[in-house]
Amino acid sequence: MAPTELKELKEQLKDLLDKGFIRPSISPWGAPVLFVRKKDGSLRMCIDYRQLNKVTIKNKYPFLRLDNLFDQLQGPSYFSKIGLRLGYHQLRVRGDDIPKTAFQTRYGYYEFLVMSFGVTNTPTTFMDLMNKVFRQYLDMFVIMFIDDILIYSRSENDHMDHLRIVLQVFNDHQLFAKFSKCEFWLRYVAFIGHIVSNKGIEVDPEKTDAVKSWPRPLTPSDIRSFLGFADYYRRFVEEFSSIASPLTALTQKKAKFEWSETFEKSFQELKYRLTFAPVLTLPESTYCFVFYCDVSRVGLGCVLMQHGKVIAYASRQLKVCEKNYPTHDLKLAAVVFALKI
Repeated sequence: MAPTELKELKEQLKDLLDKGFIRPSISPWGAPVLFVRKKDGSLRMCIDYRQLNKVTIKNKYPFLRLDNLFDQLQGPSYFSKIGLRLGYHQLRVRGDDIPKTAFQTRYGYYEFLVMSFGVTNTPTTFMDLMNKVFRQYLDMFVIMFIDDILIYSRSENDHMDHLRIVLQVFNDHQLFAKFSKCEFWLRYVAFIGHIVSNKGIEVDPEKTDAVKSWPRPLTPSDIRSFLGFADYYRRFVEEFSSIASPLTALTQKKAKFEWSETFEKSFQELKYRLTFAPVLTLPESTYCFVFYCDVSRVGLGCVLMQHGKVIAYASRQLKVCEKNYPTHDLKLAAVVFALKI
């Protein structure tokens, strides 16, 4: 490690020891430590638990799909957002499992007494806890993603009551929020990469700025990185799969990586669509929905609408067998696909 990293390591170890989050260890386990620089320039201590994760039975607790998460928001006008302080560290590790969290440093062996970042089951375990704690309020006026909680209400009086309930739950279960990560009484809010308001959902401007400056991919790995980012916002992009099809083909193992005008056009078109993504309306379950389908020899596409406004776009590439379908069968496949979104 560089001298600056060693200095940071010593400081972070002292902080974790003082808080009672770690203790000296004699465990046979021992994961290495490295540092990653954060956006603000500070260093984040990371523990490489890959070997531990390989032999860990994975917790299959489901994460909510993004569209299911936002579909619960119906007609809200007031928002508050609460971020937990040192989220995972608020959960203790079972005594028998503490030695497995051991990590080795220049200044000795230590093990975590609380949940650590990097352990494969940490996010699912934490999500399970938060869902149990807020179960009776989920999809009524609370939605959450790991340690970010969004409270939404139709009126000021409702919002005051909802905030009081959520804060009481925090108090009852000894959960702690970080004030700098909290925002209250908002008319619109940034939440997991989106801006949510009573007008609908849109892509966070910080993300569109990142898309504008995204450099041309130079390797298949670069393409996967870009497509992974773009896929997160695919519901905002009409015919996403068809546009991304050339880039997707370049990521296949046997594909020869030769950038051409076709790939550049696909790349620039996706960037444009994401930069100027529309505002999607929030669905209202008491009204009828309308969807429109389209097919091509590349993929299937559809749009879900209500009151003449777009709720979401969806698309996928054709399967190998579907490429031989006649047009009327493809149209039927598009209808089936649309009904499943």
